[in-house]
Amino acid sequence: MSNLETQPVEQECEGHPAESEIQILTPRDVPLGGPRAMRVRRTLPQRERSLIGAWCFADHYGPDDVGSGSGMHVPPHPHTGLQTVSWLFTGEIEHRDSIGSHAMVRPGELNLMTAGSGIAHSEVSTPDTKILHGMQLWVALPDAARETAPAFVHYRPQPVTLGDATVSVFLGSLAGEQSPVETFTELVGAEIVLEPGAEIALDVDRDHEHGVIVDQGSVVLRGTTINWAELGYQAPGFGKLTLRNPGTEPARVLLLGGKPLGEQVIMWWNFMGRSHAEIVEYRQKWQAELASGFDGSVAGQRFGVVPGYDGPALPAPELPNSTLKPRG
Repeated sequence: MSNLETQPVEQECEGHPAESEIQILTPRDVPLGGPRAMRVRRTLPQRERSLIGAWCFADHYGPDDVGSGSGMHVPPHPHTGLQTVSWLFTGEIEHRDSIGSHAMVRPGELNLMTAGSGIAHSEVSTPDTKILHGMQLWVALPDAARETAPAFVHYRPQPVTLGDATVSVFLGSLAGEQSPVETFTELVGAEIVLEPGAEIALDVDRDHEHGVIVDQGSVVLRGTTINWAELGYQAPGFGKLTLRNPGTEPARVLLLGGKPLGEQVIMWWNFMGRSHAEIVEYRQKWQAELASGFDGSVAGQRFGVVPGYDGPALPAPELPNSTLKPRG
């Protein structure tokens, strides 16, 4: 998914809560382009926190009734220096990209696209989709890997039952499960469903930080309640992550974690870089390819055309007058 805000904003400086506290991040409502835009709830990045491990972007959307013909329709747009992670609860999205990948995003299945040095892709909800509900996540690539070749992978994790909880590990290692999907930093990503009254204590790497985004119901993380659509942050230093569902209906969360990135980054529109000059260059290259009609006339083409998509690609917004500053 693209960051289609009219005024893309670089991430704000991170807060530094005491290690014993659970920090609660409340999402902001963001329209994704046009007068009939989808609206999403964005929990990363924001002023209080820019990164959780290398996770740098989290949009939570739905459940939205898209049976009338509205829904997700994101034309071809570029990315650099990151990985996109698509995870659905309901509905279906068609993915196409400029390295020739064509795949469906379906509930319980991971679609991970590595932008690396540059890629373009489109995302469109399918005509049969009546309800659309899911998460779009980005992972920042470390400096040593951000010029890697673009790639795409699809993976369906096998859910495991732990007492009254069900865990689906789509990235990294958790609850005795290991995802085979390659990441460039130490990460974990999992969907967890807790039955009413259920509690689960997960062994986690104490050097990692973790975020819990609530999709359904509410959960208690080390004595702190995380309500629907909020993100609860647990700092490094803990070998356990304990969740409890206090409600009378099942609770569902996405757990995101990883080793702190330890690098400063600039995230503007759909580009991840390390300097203002890099972002300017990425934008110029995308605009040049756009103006050429993707006919191959642009030397050193970085992004390319998305085969099979019928329609124009997205132009980049104007850069701000101020210099973009690294954060993190």
